[in-house]
Amino acid sequence: MNPAKRHQIFSRLRDANPAPTTELHYSTPFELLVAVVLSAQATDVGVNKATARLFPVANTPAAILQLGEDGLKQHIKTIGLYQTKAKNVIGLCRQLLELHGGEVPRERDALEALPGVGRKTANVVMNTAFGEATIAVDTHIFRVSNRTGLAPGKNVRQVEDRLLKFTPEEFRRDAHHWLILHGRYVCKALKPECMRCGIVDLCEYKQKRLPPELK
Repeated sequence: MNPAKRHQIFSRLRDANPAPTTELHYSTPFELLVAVVLSAQATDVGVNKATARLFPVANTPAAILQLGEDGLKQHIKTIGLYQTKAKNVIGLCRQLLELHGGEVPRERDALEALPGVGRKTANVVMNTAFGEATIAVDTHIFRVSNRTGLAPGKNVRQVEDRLLKFTPEEFRRDAHHWLILHGRYVCKALKPECMRCGIVDLCEYKQKRLPPELK
């Protein structure tokens, strides 16, 4: 895919959604961090239901530590892998208090050192909470990047590196949100909805279905 086509893709995505953001509910960087950790192999809708119970009771590292691991489990037990996630959240709360004064660090190395936080989670927090031009590659972004030809790669890190390289700077900060939403609602895994896709004529997917006016 050439640079002009990539620019056009992101221009259209921006026109359709000028101010994209995460669908996770949060009001502080710490709430976002916890929500993203909880979202692994879970839906944003499911996480939002759990955090709607949790955050009014405990939404700081100290308050969650006060709940304890068993108390935290009671608030998040509707989420998959909740036992492991509860252990990780308690661990990251303790580490935030011991090493960062209870604040979420902005640096990648410090974020990735927290229990339950990998590169993808760190990228989401850096981008959404702190405005960094990072791109967190999840299953939706990996699929869209490969299927459309935007930034094909064999693994998530390769796709991330290529997106950072190929995405024009003016779009880089919001690229993560545009691509994840496009993959979640339009370029779906089993049945991509090409007929209502705003970038279908730019997409290089060989099996795409074009609307009549583009055939």
